[in-house]
Amino acid sequence: MPQTMTTSSDELQELYSQQGYLSALSVLSEAELREARQAFSQLEEQFGVEYTSYNLHNVHLKYDWVMALTQHPRVLDVVKAILGPDVILLDSRFICKYPTLKSDRAEEELPYVAWHQDMRYWGIDGGPVLSVWLALDDSLKENGALQVIPGTHCSGLLPHRLAVRPGNMLTVNQEIPEELVQVERTVLCPLLAGQMSVHDGLLVHASDPNMSPKRRCGFVIRYVPSRAYPVEVRRPAHVHISLKTVFTCFPPSGSRPTQEVQCSCVGLWDRSLQ
Repeated sequence: MPQTMTTSSDELQELYSQQGYLSALSVLSEAELREARQAFSQLEEQFGVEYTSYNLHNVHLKYDWVMALTQHPRVLDVVKAILGPDVILLDSRFICKYPTLKSDRAEEELPYVAWHQDMRYWGIDGGPVLSVWLALDDSLKENGALQVIPGTHCSGLLPHRLAVRPGNMLTVNQEIPEELVQVERTVLCPLLAGQMSVHDGLLVHASDPNMSPKRRCGFVIRYVPSRAYPVEVRRPAHVHISLKTVFTCFPPSGSRPTQEVQCSCVGLWDRSLQ
């Protein structure tokens, strides 16, 4: 069910609490969307589409235009309505599913995202993780839009295993066993370019392969409340999160974080690991 930016903070928080996600929230103006798409096209030209499909990770630390997306007032208004006035930027990643109609791969080998919960990977306690999906392209059923199972954020962390089907885009190649996924309750979350969805870190979600001739590109941003703290979590050896380079605080005023604010946040997280 689409929500509008005129919905009150209390209404957004209540709906999010009930279903674990919000969808079709308008964020970018036509000009902002055009500029973001042009800037992303330059990254595609520089790195190639095989790389930009999933490897543009935390590039908000390098490109001002990407950092600006994480600080967009319409994004932070919703994030703070749900998490509270003090939030920390945890992580960001571009995820693109490119057209595959000309591929000689079988459908079961095409890139997809298996059923999973984000909290499986983050090792965060003391507060929830909220994920934003900001669409740079239309995200529809035919090109592999996000699918969620409402209310599953209240079920706790479910077991995950290595994915059986090839093509899983998740870095750790894990999935929730199919017998634990209530697929009959699946809700599709289509977005127009410039819109966003947000979901809880415990919400069960996935996305199918892109079977269309159109790209599906989105920018995933993850936030936590400032009261959250890291805990030890078992990850595959190749998965590593560098706390010193990831966390950025957004003060209640919404102003651009200063170096002093960023350092104080990093220090807080560093101390909690000692």
